[in-house]
Amino acid sequence: MAPSAMSRQADWTKSLSEAQPVPYWLEDPGKPHPEPALTGADTCDLLVVGGGYSGLWTALNAKERDPGRDVVLLEGHEVGWAASGRNGGFCAASLTHGLPNGLARWPEEINRLQELGRRNLDGFEAAVARHGIDCEFERTGEIDVATETYQAWELRDWHKELEQKGLADDIEFLDADAVRAQVASPTFEAGLWDRRGVAMLHPAKLAWGLKQACLALGVRVYEHTPALDLKAYGTGMAVRTPYGSVRARRVALGTNIFPNLLKRVRAYTVPVYDYALMTEPLTAEQLGAIGWKNRQGLGDSANQFHYFRLSADNRILWGGYDAIHHYGGRVRREYDDRPETYAKLAGHFFTCFPQLEGVRFTHAWGGAIDTCSRFSAFFGTAHQGRVAYAAGYTGLGVGATRFGADVMLDLLAGEETERTRLEMVRKKPLPFPPEPFAWTGIALTKWSLARADAHGGHRNLWLRAMDRLGLGFDS
Repeated sequence: MAPSAMSRQADWTKSLSEAQPVPYWLEDPGKPHPEPALTGADTCDLLVVGGGYSGLWTALNAKERDPGRDVVLLEGHEVGWAASGRNGGFCAASLTHGLPNGLARWPEEINRLQELGRRNLDGFEAAVARHGIDCEFERTGEIDVATETYQAWELRDWHKELEQKGLADDIEFLDADAVRAQVASPTFEAGLWDRRGVAMLHPAKLAWGLKQACLALGVRVYEHTPALDLKAYGTGMAVRTPYGSVRARRVALGTNIFPNLLKRVRAYTVPVYDYALMTEPLTAEQLGAIGWKNRQGLGDSANQFHYFRLSADNRILWGGYDAIHHYGGRVRREYDDRPETYAKLAGHFFTCFPQLEGVRFTHAWGGAIDTCSRFSAFFGTAHQGRVAYAAGYTGLGVGATRFGADVMLDLLAGEETERTRLEMVRKKPLPFPPEPFAWTGIALTKWSLARADAHGGHRNLWLRAMDRLGLGFDS
């Protein structure tokens, strides 16, 4: 490494010297106290397992559909402590992990999926207002930016294709001058601005607000209460916990990356660790240097991509790029901290925004998300329809989990709806193979994606084969 490059790397690393290895969002002073753990036996109409967005929306929507329904929610730790409280806070209308993925997998359904996604985000926004959830919701949209010339051409061609298919509503192509007028980075060469399809929010405040809304409607929430097993019990189901049990007519499983109580579902997801940095609040002068007056979320177009956004107090969250899968699919607390990734992300940050040289990072953290081979959620039932599950959101679950909650409730009711008729809902992705094949395949895919980024987007034989099989790996 040349001396000047070594000096820059040292400066970038220095920016991390005071960063706390904890999620910024979860340090909020408004964090509520946990509800008591379950002790003894309880019964209910609907038992929801998991206190992240998936479980919270299921419990809330169940009570809104039928206020008389008796609902219990179990959370093994504290509501919002995992992926729901430490993500980037991008709330997308897309139900399919982006329009390109949806169009490639469900071309006959894509218009319906897009419409359902827009309605879901509208319903999300309305629910936040109706329940008075102060989660810093800002429907500012998102810009997908090109940082290489070939990416700029791809974005232009993609926008033309969307126009031809009638899918370009509220999506605007920005050339280099136009995108830099929105956010001033010398690395930006073009962009696609989805003006209405994405909102920014405070993820932990959303989880805590959903919990409060559930409690206000009469949901019994038990925290520090892991569900240990699931068994049929008469005409219903029973779940055992460390200090008690719950018997329920119906059960909804929203545990996502954590081991599903239905063993047959586990092969469909693998844990991926994603990492993020949060800067100190920017001064007015620093904000002026980068523009960003419209406060959109941003993401770049590489295979190994970054996502970044402004918080309510004008910090920049900068995350992504590294997607780490550990052999055997292990989920461990020590994996939440990865200094080598933080250093890499800091270097990328200052390359994107050299005018912010000297800004410090106050927080650096990571966590596991669940990914599946088609990148978007899948659904199913078990025990003669008494149990429903949703999983595999692959990092875009902030908005889509609300839709998934409604799918689970439809399935548990045995109803045929516009949601349950979707091919996306009726069919599952391909499962991941057992080890060592899963780790080997994921490692080869990651290597190939990095190589494609370095060679003008050219996809090698392995990636082309995975494309034909409809398989992938993403965060």
